[in-house]
Amino acid sequence: MTSRRDFLTVASLAAGGLALSPLVACSQDAPRPPDGGAAPPPPAAPAPGSLATRPIPRTGESLPVIGMGTSGSLDVGDDMAAREPLQEALRLFVASGATLIDTAPTYGSSEPVLGDLVAAADARGKLFLATKLSGVTGRDEGLAQFNGSLRDLHTDKVELLQVHNLRDTDTQFALIEELKQQGKVRYSGLTHYQEHAQAELAAAMRRLKPDFVQINYSPVSRGAEREVLPLAQELGTAVIINRAFEDGRLFAQVKGRPLPDWAAEAGADSWAQLFLKFVLAHPAVNVVIPATSKPRHQADNLKAGVGPFLDETQRAALVALLS
Repeated sequence: MTSRRDFLTVASLAAGGLALSPLVACSQDAPRPPDGGAAPPPPAAPAPGSLATRPIPRTGESLPVIGMGTSGSLDVGDDMAAREPLQEALRLFVASGATLIDTAPTYGSSEPVLGDLVAAADARGKLFLATKLSGVTGRDEGLAQFNGSLRDLHTDKVELLQVHNLRDTDTQFALIEELKQQGKVRYSGLTHYQEHAQAELAAAMRRLKPDFVQINYSPVSRGAEREVLPLAQELGTAVIINRAFEDGRLFAQVKGRPLPDWAAEAGADSWAQLFLKFVLAHPAVNVVIPATSKPRHQADNLKAGVGPFLDETQRAALVALLS
């Protein structure tokens, strides 16, 4: 997925009928409606301990409900100027008590950039790092890629390793289970980012019983409600949600619109918070992973994890508003 700064490019490609990369799998950093008036105040993260948490079903370990994606937003290479706001975004994330950061070796330079940022912040012990076996075939390719991820992330283990987009699923999942036995991985996972793959994903969930599943879900893409989310509850599988902003298209749909009157009742003062609170209202969901390169957007995203989530009436109203 692209970052908010790339939204216009993505929108133009979509209009031309070009498909997004099959390696995409995280919520997007996209343009948001302007606040209007004076310049916004400096961002502030929610107070430590204020984010809602949910247990990983298999172990009971608690995770804060707001995580962080890295595709596009952290793909800045060695550009030190571009890294400065990313370091601040990470600082806000850690200061709030949020922990799960999702990345992949196929997200350009995102993994090595993330590794450098985490090392500079001395934050590794405070984070739940999730990466992927992505675009590889065979055990040897998977193992070589994983070792590269450990090197780039400056760590000797990760909390979650996922088979990305169901590529060579059984072989790569077997490798993940092997790495779990070695203590290099704590949890296993499967991912996809498009609704057409959800039947295949559900079949793999039944067959392999992953600890985590990662899938797209938003007020306008609700296919996961039919099978994947109920199945996750049945199997005791934790759920990570990507593409909660629909590659930025949700922000385009509400551009110029005021927030609904009931938003304050849900504890939301931005559209991004409403979209994230919609996702988190589903009882199967553990974490949502919006990506951002902007500290102000990071603080906004994090606030979605504080206070109430949408009730059924509010969820229906938001769906109707976007339909």
